[in-house]
Amino acid sequence: MSARAWRAGPEEAETVATLLTAFRDHLDRGRPSDNAILAGVERLIEGLDAEFLLACADDDSPPTGVAQLRFRFSLWEASPDAWLEDVFVLPAARRHGIGTALVTAAVARAGERGSRRIELDVTEDNAPALALYEGIGFSAAAKGARSLYLGRRLEGE
Repeated sequence: MSARAWRAGPEEAETVATLLTAFRDHLDRGRPSDNAILAGVERLIEGLDAEFLLACADDDSPPTGVAQLRFRFSLWEASPDAWLEDVFVLPAARRHGIGTALVTAAVARAGERGSRRIELDVTEDNAPALALYEGIGFSAAAKGARSLYLGRRLEGE
């Protein structure tokens, strides 16, 4: 059996939150709290602008991967834009196709929702993630010039 991914329903909010909490810990961040993550997942999973995907290695395994997909309308594409905000697979479950299943499902889901573009950000030193995304067709130079993702913190300056 191969890895499979699906859109998480509201009844799976705790599973999504548990995996995102593991992602927070993997990134060695102290916040948000477990309760804040669960509250955020519950809020987003009920709305129209975000979806969470879960994945497992086979039908008999619990979910070991999660992705967060966000949608917004693009004036320039005259369609929804998709943003693949988070992709995380538990370290012990990596190299079993779960990340590929999540990203492939995210691309398919974006297309189903009418998106003409899906974007994400990844650090340059994350070679495994870059290989995964490039293997599914993502590129830093999708329109000729290399794309850069810039950000700025608005709190605690």
